[in-house]
Formats: sequence, C-alpha cells, structure tokens
Amino acid sequence: MKKLFALAAIAAAAVAAHAQDFPGGKPVTIVVPFAAGGPTDRVARDLAEALRKPLGGASVIIDNVPGAGSSIGAAKVARATPDGYTLLLNHIAMATVPSLVRNVPFKVETDFEYLGIVNDVPMTLISKPGIPASNYKELSGWIAANKGKINIGNAGVGSASHLCGLLYQSATKTEMTPVPYKGTAPAITDLIGGQIDLLCDQTTNTTPHIQAGKVKAFAVTTSKRLALPTLKDLPTLDEAGLKNFQVTIWHGLYAPKGTPAPVLKKLNDAVKVALKDPDFIHREELLGAVVATDGRIEPAGHKKFVIDEIAKWTPVIKAAGVYAD
Repeated sequence: MKKLFALAAIAAAAVAAHAQDFPGGKPVTIVVPFAAGGPTDRVARDLAEALRKPLGGASVIIDNVPGAGSSIGAAKVARATPDGYTLLLNHIAMATVPSLVRNVPFKVETDFEYLGIVNDVPMTLISKPGIPASNYKELSGWIAANKGKINIGNAGVGSASHLCGLLYQSATKTEMTPVPYKGTAPAITDLIGGQIDLLCDQTTNTTPHIQAGKVKAFAVTTSKRLALPTLKDLPTLDEAGLKNFQVTIWHGLYAPKGTPAPVLKKLNDAVKVALKDPDFIHREELLGAVVATDGRIEPAGHKKFVIDEIAKWTPVIKAAGVYAD
C-alpha cells in the first residue's frame, strides 16, 4: 500500500512539474481537420501567430488532417497524448458531426477539454445576378412563385453553406434542390454564371463577389447588422422578415480529455490574450470574422455553447437525412 501511495505521489509530482514547465520550449501543434488554404486553416494560422507570445515564445505549428466532415482530424486529437502539445481547432462541425457522420470515433461532449471559442463568421444569403428581386421581401416572393424549381448550391455535405441552406429551408418551410460542389469556389463560379440560384455562405467567401457586384446579396444571418464597411447596409434576415434566424460559423480550440488542469489554464489564458491581440483582431476582420469576447471564451461557456448547438442542428440534419461519409 505504501508503495502504491509513493507511486501516486511520484506521478502527481511529474504532472505538476510538466504543467509548471509547459510549454517548455517545445512546439504546440494545432490540428486543422480541413485542407490547407480554406477559411478554418486561415483562422488557425492567425491564431497560431497570436498564441506564440502568451505561450512564452513557443512555436505553434499547423497540421492539416482533412476528411470525413472533420472527424478524422478531430479523432487524431482525441487519441493524442493529453499533455497540451496537440490541440484541435474546429468550427461548427463539432456540433454537426454527431449527426452527419456515421460511427463517429469520438464523443464531442466527453473526449475533449474545451479551451474557448475563437470567433464567429457570419453568413450571407446571395443569389445569381439575374433574379428579379432587389430585397429580401421580393426574393421571398420569387421563391414562393417558383416552388419546386429553385436550386441552392453548397460546398459539399456538411459544409457551412450546406448547413445554412438546410436551416434556411427548414425555417422557411421550403424545399429546394441541393447542388453540392467540391468546395466553395466552384459553387460561386456557377452562381455567378447563373447555373444555380442561391447560396448561403460565409462572409470570408462571399464578400469579394458582393463587393464586385457579381452576385446579389439579400441579408446576413447575424442578430445585428455587420460593422464591416462592405456589408453594413445589408439587413439581417430577422429584420428582413425571417424572425430568429441566426447562423454563424464559429471556431473553437480543444485539447484531449485528461490534459492536466494547470496546462489547460495556461492554454486558456493564452487564448484570452491572443483574442485581444490587435493584429489578430485586424486579420480576422479582413476575413469577415468577429473575434469572440463573451462568456464562450471560458471553458465552461464554450462547452455549454457547443452542447446547445448540437441540440439546434441535430433535428435539422436528421430531418434532411444527409450524411458526410
């Protein structure tokens, strides 16, 4: 028995020493469960840069592990050694993967430690140039008059644009033909060319085309109008008539379950410092993203938010009967 107590004391001392030393000059890896160059990858690289200083100058590197609606990369982090050196940056997929992917190899609620929401990326409802509508009311009338004939593009099953499209159809009680693409770029190309009718996608992808007048923009999906100069005149869907419709593509940071509490505190403290970094805020604004400042930057607030989002998206996805694998 004394030997067991001694071993436990040694183990506890080792954990405490590791936590005190963390990150100790070793690199911290942020796994991004999507391909390099996409919106989530860009957010991760911005965050990595902002985290270096509050982590004592440690290197923060990005590891892109795409596939299966983000579940491959997330599973890699769930299985990683819980020492703080392997983290996950994921978006709304953390709330939708349980419904979108069969046989998910982890449990979102129990296999991760929550380190804080990083940002929110608003969505915009846009259309091809030739639609005979100049505001959301006229767009709604056009949709009603063309029941069963309208298609709505997306960047693939489980993508932000796919999820927004599903929720929009559910909220408006309309059925549209989904047209999936292998990414946002080809979807927007066909929207500009008139091959598809509608798209609901992130400001990071749509703002340049709205600015150039290549597509028609009708509303944003936030609770308030955006302060961004290029989109400040766009109404919210709520004020345009579709009440309580809000969708943002948020990003959060996670560690494997069992990461020592002192290490988690250091990581969360570093995140909160990074979110106040003027350079990080500016880079996120250029992406059309809003840096988080509310209670979701705390681990408990982050976890509650994700659980609420799972409850929000599960019935919408199950009703649509779609899967990402």
